[in-house]
Amino acid sequence: MSLDELTAPPADRSTSRFPAGCSSRTVLTHVTSKWGVLVLLSLEQRSLRWGELRREIEGISEKMLAATLKTLEADGIVHREAQGTIPPRVDYSLTPRGLDLARHLVPLMDWIFDNADDIVAGR
Repeated sequence: MSLDELTAPPADRSTSRFPAGCSSRTVLTHVTSKWGVLVLLSLEQRSLRWGELRREIEGISEKMLAATLKTLEADGIVHREAQGTIPPRVDYSLTPRGLDLARHLVPLMDWIFDNADDIVAGR
C-alpha cells in the first residue's frame, strides 16, 4: 500500500485507511518504538559494539536492547557482525536500507529536539 493510498480518504466509509493487517503497520511498530528510533539514530553515523550502544542509549535494559536489535536485524535494517576473536566481539551497523531510514528520522528528531521543552512545559 502506498502513502497516497493511506492518506487518501477511503472511497467507501466501511473501509479503513489503516487496515490492521497492513505490513506497513508492522514495520512502523518496529521502527518507531522508543528504543527502535534510538538504536537507529545511534547507528546512523558509525557501527557500534554492544556496550557502546548501551552507553549511547541511556536507560535501555539488556533485554530490550537485545530484542530491538534482533527485530531490526530480522527486518533487514541492522547488520550484526560477529568477530571470531577472544573475547567475542559483535559490531552492529545499519544496512543500506537502515541508513536510508535513519536519514528520514533525523529531521523528525531535529523537530522533536527543537520543540520538546516547550511542549512538555505547556502541559
